Amino acid sequence: MPILPYRNPALTVEERVADLLGRMTLEEKVGQLMLWDARGDDLSFINTYHAGSILHILGEKVGRAMALAAQTRLGIPLLVGEDGIHGHSFWKGATIFPTQLALAACWNPALIEQVGRVTAEEMAPTGIHWTFSPVLCLTRDLRWGRTGETFGEDPYLIGEFGAALIRGYQGRGLDDPTGVLASAKHYAGYSETQGGRDASEADLSRRKLRSYFLPPFERAARAGAMTFMTGYQSMDGIPSTANRWLLTEVLKDEWGFQGVVVTDWDNVGRLVREQRVCATFAEAATVALRAGNDIMMTTPEFYDGALEAVRSGRLAEWEIDAPCARLLALKFRMGLFENPRGPDLERAAIEIARPDHRAVNLAAARQSLILLQNNGLLPLDPGRVKAIAVVGPNADDDVQQLGDWSLGASQHPPEAGKHPREKTTTVLDGIRALAPAGCAVRYERGCSIVDDDLSGIPAAVAAARESDVVVAVVGDHLNFIGETLSTATLELQGGQVALLDALEQTGKPLIVVLVNSKPLVLPPSAKRAAAIVELFNPGMEGGQALAEALFGRLNPSGKLTVSIPIHVGQQPVFYSQVRGQHGSRYADLTQEPLFPFGHGLSYTHYAYSNLRLDTPTLTQGQALTVSVDVENTGQHAGDEIVQVYVSDVVTSATWVNKALKGFARVHLAPGEKKTVQVGLPWEAFQIVDAEGRGVVEPGEFEILAGPSSRDRDLLKVAVWVQ
Repeated sequence: MPILPYRNPALTVEERVADLLGRMTLEEKVGQLMLWDARGDDLSFINTYHAGSILHILGEKVGRAMALAAQTRLGIPLLVGEDGIHGHSFWKGATIFPTQLALAACWNPALIEQVGRVTAEEMAPTGIHWTFSPVLCLTRDLRWGRTGETFGEDPYLIGEFGAALIRGYQGRGLDDPTGVLASAKHYAGYSETQGGRDASEADLSRRKLRSYFLPPFERAARAGAMTFMTGYQSMDGIPSTANRWLLTEVLKDEWGFQGVVVTDWDNVGRLVREQRVCATFAEAATVALRAGNDIMMTTPEFYDGALEAVRSGRLAEWEIDAPCARLLALKFRMGLFENPRGPDLERAAIEIARPDHRAVNLAAARQSLILLQNNGLLPLDPGRVKAIAVVGPNADDDVQQLGDWSLGASQHPPEAGKHPREKTTTVLDGIRALAPAGCAVRYERGCSIVDDDLSGIPAAVAAARESDVVVAVVGDHLNFIGETLSTATLELQGGQVALLDALEQTGKPLIVVLVNSKPLVLPPSAKRAAAIVELFNPGMEGGQALAEALFGRLNPSGKLTVSIPIHVGQQPVFYSQVRGQHGSRYADLTQEPLFPFGHGLSYTHYAYSNLRLDTPTLTQGQALTVSVDVENTGQHAGDEIVQVYVSDVVTSATWVNKALKGFARVHLAPGEKKTVQVGLPWEAFQIVDAEGRGVVEPGEFEILAGPSSRDRDLLKVAVWVQ
């Protein structure tokens, strides 16, 4: 019996798609466009509805699902997706990395690419083809519950880090059996919320989208991301899922995106149930398909709605064929018809136990640790510290340390369990393991984050009084972070402020360690602490990295990619503000953050000098090389992250005061000086004009270089664009 053309790998992808599409019924085509929630025991929908893809399915159950797909009339393989957000998050015992906001603090694209590679190597053998990561949203209002899922507040940095993660996930290419598809989300503007409320209407013009929110996604498309996921929100009255300009005219036509667009969870259903821009599911299916969506996530009603739309003449069958062809082409390019990439659980166990995976995780935790404040107490002098009090609700809480999108978080029920406790080194674990011989470590939880019970504070105070130094580990809790869980305040919740106040009253040197998903407002007692260390959610190795920093085995090098405010009322407090306002402060408070974007201290000091350019003028299309001398004037070797910003002095339309356009990581021994060079392409000088066009305008520009975004930290030199 001759092999059917679509089964013949010797033919082109286009030939195979055309043959298979010609054999499919309308029902089979519609079924391919649906992404089903497979958490239930009943998988019969794979045959009944000709399912094209599934998610939330793990272990041997994946093999059962693939076998059902193979038994269908045409045997079209499934595409299997899962939320591998910072590691193979929901596979028990997998390597869980720092969350995106924590990982971003390393400012190291090569390391971020390694994180993506490890994640893919652990996901692929469990039968997963597709991860719903990276998040390329801009953090603008810190009250938003999903702040910790982002890379921070800067479009350029988000694009660089997102591209690195995409390269790591997708490996050598679509046919790489150790790779998983990346998903650039949430396209686009989802984070520009009203009052920080998740998925609320985003007040965004097309110019504002092109200026700040679209560049990271264009970078992702150029980096080869093969799936894009829409946002939940609407803009200018149009839900993202219904926005043809965004999904088709920009993404597919303008940028040439060849992959598939998937809606977020039940976005087609939300057109009817929540946003109420469609009266029926036939109408919603028509709107979603014509906007440019290719896969509809978890809206079962789409099936009958799309069939009704075609049979009633509202929708042409070719409008089903086009997205179906895109998905089939992706499956052919991945080689799934020849190798469905089913689960190999023995191999998965080997991959997850690899020591080099744990080593990448430890490197990520080390490089992401941020020293925000230090009066000289750190690193601790082992000769003077004979007893340490470790207190606080997050000092020994492995679930809070791992953060959202991990076992124990809200995305899976409690019966799913959590990651093995021994896989995570908490702050308490790390300090106990690395404390000098003879140094006593006393632990008291002190208080709760989720209630106001203060009964544990006296024991914490007693432990502090009996110790030479206090390490207070505070932050937030899964109850106050994540999807749908935006907060009205950024204050420390529960009894944490009372705990810090009581610890300060002991007079013992206080080190505040923050384990939190997003920046929080610190009380005066924390601001007066001898040192503040920001971990965010540092993953399984966070406690090891923190202990190494406390005892001087690690010189911190992490830098913030999001500004930390003094007060919640300063929102938004991101560094790249558009110029023009009356005054420079609130009547009752500064507009400056407590710690700015790019800030991060070291146990040594770096002196910047001799900022210079390779040319004083630029002509059309020319790149610029920026050079600056950086010297380690302290006593410790360390890594410094040199940041380069561009400011267009006079613009035809209002623009930001300055924007990050380049950075470099440099290692310096004590007393060593190096010249650091950063290249700026012509596009680094571009603004978006009043017509929404990306242009480089002639005139004076300022190039600024230094250790943070704060003006007083930056050297400055002018360049003229002709």
